[in-house]
Amino acid sequence: MLIQLSIRDIVLIERLDLEFDAGLSVLTGETGAGKSILLDSLSLALGGRGDGSLVRHGADKGQVTAVFDVGVDHPARLLLRANGIDDDGDLVFRRVQSGDGRTRVFINDQPASVALMREAGQHLVEIHGQHDDRALVDTDAHRALLDAFGGLSERAGDVSALFEAWRAARAALKAHRSKVETARREADWLRDSVDELEKLSPMEGEEEELAERRAHMMKAEKMASDISEADDVLSGQGSPVPVISGLLRRLERKAEQAPELLNDTVAALDAALNALSDAQAAVEAALRAADFNPRDLEESEERLFALRGAARKYNVPVDSLAELASRMVTDLADLDAGEERLHALETQVAEAQAAFLHAAKMLSERRHSTGAALAEAVMNELPALKLERAEFLVEITSDVESAGPTGIDTVAFHVRTNPGSRPGPIMKVASGGELSRFLLALKVALADRGSAPTLVFDEIDTGVGGAVADAIGKRLKRLAAGVQVLSVTHAPQVAARAATHLLIAKGPSAAGATSVSTRVSTMNPGERCEEIARMLAGEHVTAEARAAAARLLEGAE
Repeated sequence: MLIQLSIRDIVLIERLDLEFDAGLSVLTGETGAGKSILLDSLSLALGGRGDGSLVRHGADKGQVTAVFDVGVDHPARLLLRANGIDDDGDLVFRRVQSGDGRTRVFINDQPASVALMREAGQHLVEIHGQHDDRALVDTDAHRALLDAFGGLSERAGDVSALFEAWRAARAALKAHRSKVETARREADWLRDSVDELEKLSPMEGEEEELAERRAHMMKAEKMASDISEADDVLSGQGSPVPVISGLLRRLERKAEQAPELLNDTVAALDAALNALSDAQAAVEAALRAADFNPRDLEESEERLFALRGAARKYNVPVDSLAELASRMVTDLADLDAGEERLHALETQVAEAQAAFLHAAKMLSERRHSTGAALAEAVMNELPALKLERAEFLVEITSDVESAGPTGIDTVAFHVRTNPGSRPGPIMKVASGGELSRFLLALKVALADRGSAPTLVFDEIDTGVGGAVADAIGKRLKRLAAGVQVLSVTHAPQVAARAATHLLIAKGPSAAGATSVSTRVSTMNPGERCEEIARMLAGEHVTAEARAAAARLLEGAE
């Protein structure tokens, strides 16, 4: 429930700190005292529309802080956790409104978005007035209220899960059918491509290896003639080796006779002969290395060009050809097994649809019976609210063709305000005052089901008095046994039944006598009697009014 509301510099409110209790709390005061400002401030802290005009004159910014005490598994806490907001302790919603229109949002002192604040706020507080009965506008809300009344919310969640499973099965079937149809159209091309690639049998890294091999052979081809010429010079008919070898042998024989003359020459010739021998060996090795079959070069080029041609044809890198071939084989396998897989998916869709429709129809039957019970419960509340001639109806339209996550039902609250008139949507048929009383009857019928933990009613007793106002007060008090209820009221019969009575008044602000500020005070029993007497008598409170106020308070007890 709402336990605290702090307001700073919002319109006429300079500084205000309020604490709220469980049960029924009423806010009263003269017209223009600031009751609507209080509700606007609460709405701002719940993610309502911000406006720079809300900032008090002379201030740069205004601020509203609302503090809530709810259970650990309350939907608001779960929503905040899902969005990374720490939810330990009380939930603190703070909204800072600047005079230039900018606004900042904090939840538990963590920056947040207005959208998150608004969504979480809808789980915490409902504000209802004569012209803001959103619970009666949205037919989705009607269905949710009906499910809450009948205890069908969990069953409705199961139906939603079954619908999502059916939708997922249909999506899988659609995707596979599209794939199979595409494969059928390309079957011949796929088979030819697979044959071509299987014959080509590309391997990863093959292009680089072939390119390097081809480059090496082309270089060797260019150098082969020079290496052959060198071999011919060193080892052919014109080779100097035999001449030098014969000369060396003759000089070696002569050297014995004149060693001092020929030893150096013999040594130099011997070294030259050895160097020529090494050169011959090196050239022969180069010849062997450069020796290749021209057919090898031709085959390497043909293989390389074939791979690159296939890559261009299929618009993939050469190294991806093997992967492409594997994927095409898989596609062909999918095509061959497509009918079997298609049949299996069609069976899954049929089973998922049957499961959903069975659960949705069972839920629909429960909704129809629950709708009659809800209508009866609301009707029981109408006579005391001076709507004895009215009729409340829960219209349920079931259509399998329009099935969705919520089932097969469209739920709408209709009313007939006068016998013989045609029933219609509640927002179109009922007047503003009637709307508020219909809503109150609906909320009382629902008790603490399908409701936020705090309900705010803004002058729903406008235009009624006497017994009707007393009936409204009784029902607000009954409703407050299950949820916290705050009611802005002009009806003394309603005010008398409150557990807490807050008086809203205007007075001089701290800024000076010329400045006015709204103040709120919690009244004691004597002050309550005087305020209710004022509500009964008007500007001049008489002894009779005070006596009547005392009787109202005694009767309320």
